[in-house]
Amino acid sequence: MGFRIAGIIRRASFSTTIAACKGIEVPKGYLAVYVGDKMRRFVIPVSYLNQPSFQELLSQAEEEFGYDHPTGGLTIPCHEDEFLNITTCLKEL
Repeated sequence: MGFRIAGIIRRASFSTTIAACKGIEVPKGYLAVYVGDKMRRFVIPVSYLNQPSFQELLSQAEEEFGYDHPTGGLTIPCHEDEFLNITTCLKEL
């Protein structure tokens, strides 16, 4: 599995959920979300969507934005620290 940066294929371990560069393609089985005041982009495994703690974040996103997200992508309305705490716990499952 790899990602493409300016025509160069790099091998990557997506054990980390952060993909700061918006030019990085999202690999199959992953999803890009935007979090926090600065709308920082994170790439997460789609398996997180089934987890109760992540579903709570999705419910908050639905309440705040409905299905009209300002970035065009899925926006999670929480602080980056909270998001990182939740995803760190999910990685350990």
